[in-house]
Amino acid sequence: MEVDSLQWDAVRLARVTLMRVADAGDGVMGRLVAAYGPEGALGQVRRGHLDPSFVEELTGGKGCVPDLARLLEGWHARLMAADPVTDLIEGHRLGARLVVPGDLEWPSQLDDLGSARPFGLWVHGNADLRFSCLRSVALVGSRAATPYGTHVAAEFGAGLSESGWTVISGGAYGIDTAAHRGALAGEAQTIAVLASGTDVAYPVANHHLFEAIRARGLIVSESPMGVRPTRPRFLVRNRIIAALSRGTVVVEAAVRSGALNTAGHAVALRRHLAAVPGPVTSENSVGCHRLIRRAEAVCVTSARDVIELVGAIGDDLAPEPHGPILPRDALDDDTRKVLEAVPSRAGAGPATIALDSGLDLATTLACLGALAAAGYIERTDSGWRAHRHPRLLSPPNEPHQPAP
Repeated sequence: MEVDSLQWDAVRLARVTLMRVADAGDGVMGRLVAAYGPEGALGQVRRGHLDPSFVEELTGGKGCVPDLARLLEGWHARLMAADPVTDLIEGHRLGARLVVPGDLEWPSQLDDLGSARPFGLWVHGNADLRFSCLRSVALVGSRAATPYGTHVAAEFGAGLSESGWTVISGGAYGIDTAAHRGALAGEAQTIAVLASGTDVAYPVANHHLFEAIRARGLIVSESPMGVRPTRPRFLVRNRIIAALSRGTVVVEAAVRSGALNTAGHAVALRRHLAAVPGPVTSENSVGCHRLIRRAEAVCVTSARDVIELVGAIGDDLAPEPHGPILPRDALDDDTRKVLEAVPSRAGAGPATIALDSGLDLATTLACLGALAAAGYIERTDSGWRAHRHPRLLSPPNEPHQPAP
């Protein structure tokens, strides 16, 4: 979209202004926009007072809340300093585009946030935001991740991406970085939702990672260009990570962590929530274990588990885990009974083996011959015993023939 056309889009200009006027996730401004539209909301801020009917609805008829006047004053001061045209020109110059509600690229699942829905999103990258989020999973966790956590996050990211699922995370150190890097090793897109402007690389050491994400996915933020991250912005952006995805996976989380904040948003939005178990001695997994223990999250141990949880019913089932398949697993019941009755050290005669196996002598002799031919047992001077140095075994295929 050209800059000239953006300058004359009144609704878009209003939303760009709102991104400067109100804090991200501001529920009061969100309700004001829902009631009067972005232009109507700014009109009330510009004249310095809110409609009495809105205030009454907001306060439940109990009069103005103590902070409402101060909130309106702060909005008004920011409005005087806002320059939406410059924001649009700067965003366009830096390669980003503005996506707002009503655009084809706007992910409709963000509407589940209600009054906390973003006023708009700055998006940097070649992928389509809405399309990329149709099959997406959020991977979040501790910044101070353990080697175990980063390994699991990278494996999950790669496995999900190889299966065509977009990986969404926050671009931070630790689990976020590992999840993005794992996803970049696969085929699908990855999306980093930042707590700063899309032009601000934070953390700085992830500058090259952000460049790779722009080339293969998207950098997304509700903050205008040049905005630096703050602790409140990290927490409030977590709602977007949870809302964009079909499910959230917590890979590692301490008792107090931003990952658990994202998990809380996922639960509130009725999204799937999963957690990866870790060592019981690890402080970084205490939060995950608590989510699992309280039945707030499903325990997952692989990308296939995650896909089964968030995917289409009946279409994305994970394979059931199995132990190693041994050659003896293919033996029929009678042959298995005879094999179990053959001693491992001293040999035993066919009559003794038949007695121990509970089978008749003829059946026992047939099974002994088949087992000997397949290399399971060997004849000694004292009778039959288990083969001490078994060769590559295969199930006996020949019809049972009595052993000589």
